[in-house]
Amino acid sequence: MPSPSILSVAKLSPLFASQLDAAFSVHDRLHQTDPAAFAAAAPAIRAIAASGESKVDAELIAQLPKLEIISVMGVGYDGIDVAAAKARGAVVTHTPNVLNDDVADLAIGLMLSAARQLPAADRYVRAGSWSKGPMPLARKMSGARLGLVGMGRIGQAIAHRAAAFGMSIAYTSRSPKAGVAFKYFPSATALAAESDFLVLITPGGAGTRKLVNAEVLAALGSKGILVNVARGSVVDESALIDALERGVIGGAGLDVFESEPNVPERLRALPHVVLAPHIGSATSQTRQAMADLAFGNLQAHFAGKPLLSPVPECQ
Repeated sequence: MPSPSILSVAKLSPLFASQLDAAFSVHDRLHQTDPAAFAAAAPAIRAIAASGESKVDAELIAQLPKLEIISVMGVGYDGIDVAAAKARGAVVTHTPNVLNDDVADLAIGLMLSAARQLPAADRYVRAGSWSKGPMPLARKMSGARLGLVGMGRIGQAIAHRAAAFGMSIAYTSRSPKAGVAFKYFPSATALAAESDFLVLITPGGAGTRKLVNAEVLAALGSKGILVNVARGSVVDESALIDALERGVIGGAGLDVFESEPNVPERLRALPHVVLAPHIGSATSQTRQAMADLAFGNLQAHFAGKPLLSPVPECQ
């Protein structure tokens, strides 16, 4: 039997792409590069392979009458129109859990880097400035108040790590989490007002778009530090830049941005902001695990076996 036809909608990790090429007939971004060829291939395409940043809208799904599954190599899937996929009779899968540790580790790293100004300290030494005197004093992280916007699997992993620093921990989410003993706040603004570090680890999408706005930042205060390892869309980026420039908040550690990979020059110019290029899951071990899980979902589907990790809406 011929291999099932798959549409790749992004430049996929070689760890995932190599597995796809060995098992399926892959049309790599054909819908973007050759519309005529895509129109000819579309009636036979049964699956979509995507990254966590991919956009798969209802218009694309409508062009694939035999679509059965969308496999996302990433935990986030806010760019996928899940409702349209389900209406087509297709399931959506993602790769949760396998990246929890890496993202939680990075969140702690950004907290420490922003609090102790590690990138600035590195630049200070390299520039030969140390001989002219010490750097300005930074701020302590141990024993500080941590507010988590989101208390899912990764949020709980961050909290576990933060507890080792003696931090007090509180959170906000759509509703209190069963079995979570940390103090719950009903809004991001209320949480920010009682936090020294506000860490964002909530899903993206319409429900959280610009959740962290000027009001939340003002509540965080002039000594507060914002860390975002969620989605760039969760923050009103213009309000954040304004707050940083005016000293409304004390600093930030950012792994995600509103229009990646384009980071505003005003944000890049701020010395008390730590910037990372969306590397939350970027270790060889975790990316391999993500690729294996994304591929495993496709294998399971075409073998008629239970899916390994469907998104909640498809469970």
